[in-house]
Amino acid sequence: MKKTILITAIVACIALWGSSQIVPSEEQMKFYTPEWNGERDATGRPLVPDELLDRLQNLSIEEVWGALRGEGYRNQYEGNWEMLHPGQSFVGRALTVQYMPSRPDVNDKIKSLGEKEGRIGASNSWPIDMLQERDVYVADGYGKIIDGTLIGDNLGNAIYSKSKTGVIFDGSARDREGLSKIEGFNAFVRGFDPSYIMDMMMAGINVPIRIGRATVCPGDAVLAKPAGVIFVPAHLVEKVVLQGEFVVLRDKFGIEMLRKGVYTPGQIDTRWTEEIKNSFLKWLDENPEELPMSRNDLNEYMDQRTW
Repeated sequence: MKKTILITAIVACIALWGSSQIVPSEEQMKFYTPEWNGERDATGRPLVPDELLDRLQNLSIEEVWGALRGEGYRNQYEGNWEMLHPGQSFVGRALTVQYMPSRPDVNDKIKSLGEKEGRIGASNSWPIDMLQERDVYVADGYGKIIDGTLIGDNLGNAIYSKSKTGVIFDGSARDREGLSKIEGFNAFVRGFDPSYIMDMMMAGINVPIRIGRATVCPGDAVLAKPAGVIFVPAHLVEKVVLQGEFVVLRDKFGIEMLRKGVYTPGQIDTRWTEEIKNSFLKWLDENPEELPMSRNDLNEYMDQRTW
């Protein structure tokens, strides 16, 4: 585990020092997210459309996990969180931050670089200044809890005022009572502690980071639910959403047919026959209100699908 953290830290440092700026260049951002062909922000970070984020939030972690695994992305989920509000889910676009144990010579360089760029205050506040609505502050704090509190209620209020979402920290937070009073805000952290942040330094913003067993890139769609957090690469969000929504429709149909005794579990839980497929298509025509996508999008998806 320590070796993995070291490698991640080295990658972050290369990105930071190689560009001589806190945030990677637009060219580097495109290097991290080469398969995204949609809109990007001023730094080059992918901007997944709000409509897709809304639809993603309606899916379960399992539905999204299954779709990602089918695409070969097996390291996008992380569980075992302490949540500020356990029943409150949220979704957004990842603004990633890499933290490391403090080292004076490196930290001095980072602070000097930040000052030249006009950044104000402690480095753990710099990512907050960059947040846009529907961003999620995702930080690799290497699991540090005592003296690893990346925010308290002051910064929590600042985060929510900008993003209207929450935070994902492989680290900790303080002022739990104050944070819990921020209506709409949620935090998925490794723990809460009354200590102040100490002996940590910010090593890079919007660089690829490691969150537990997941790799997160800037602009990933973040789905945070009671079951855990899953990070969807921007270029796969539309495909994952369509597949997940199709699975939901298929399950609704299957459950209804089982309750009515039309088909047996063995028929529903295996490759469907032409008869069941036709029955499903008829059910879709009779229940258009169940469709979260357009019928054309659904038809295109079903044409490409192996039933």
